[in-house]
Amino acid sequence: MARQTNNATSRSRQTSGKPRRRSFLRRVLSWSLAIIFLVLLLPYLLILLYAAPQVQPISTLMIGETLTGRAYERQWVDFDAIAPVLVQSVMMSEDGQYCAHDGIDWEALNLVIDDALEGEATRGASTIPMQTAKNLFLPPHRSILRKALEIPLAMWMDVVWSKKRLMEIYLNVAEWAPGIYGIEAASQAYFGVPAAKLSARQAALLAVTLPNPIKRNAANPSSGMNRLAGIIEKRASQSGAYIKCLYD
Repeated sequence: MARQTNNATSRSRQTSGKPRRRSFLRRVLSWSLAIIFLVLLLPYLLILLYAAPQVQPISTLMIGETLTGRAYERQWVDFDAIAPVLVQSVMMSEDGQYCAHDGIDWEALNLVIDDALEGEATRGASTIPMQTAKNLFLPPHRSILRKALEIPLAMWMDVVWSKKRLMEIYLNVAEWAPGIYGIEAASQAYFGVPAAKLSARQAALLAVTLPNPIKRNAANPSSGMNRLAGIIEKRASQSGAYIKCLYD
């Protein structure tokens, strides 16, 4: 009789332990999902905050510099204090359809996807809004996941911000050289002039530095950089129809 009672007690403890473990795992899962949701939601809330002209966002790379104890340079400059030729050069180099799309150049993106599916080498299809989303909220390492996160963020930016505000933020958070962020710091570091005084050639050289700011030096360009800068300088001089959303 005593054995039967002990066995019943043991079974009761075992069965009561299982629901407790399940309940704990459910709580862990619920909290984990809630944290993931909040992390994914935060950039969308920050985009609303960054619409205010007095807010000066910083990039994930700048945050990384601070956390690792490295110094960096960045002086915020308003859009109207940037030489128009620099804006034209960056647009024609990085995103020629900037004024026409909704944050994503779907035609270019579809071509890249088709090339990837066919096993061909792919070209870049990142728009300025997509690059801004990456700079502000995402890690710099390329991945399919990062690209998937960039797209809705870029579209939300295009809804919340004006084209001028979006370009202003992009030019102020982009990396132009190791430890150099924003067009004002880049202009001073490379050419010793403010962003408002950049020449057409200087603007073109800065524009072609953007895709690889670690290896490219606007003040000491290679022959290849000079060739690309010549192309961008010519395109910028003919960009009037492409920049109407920025200069009414």
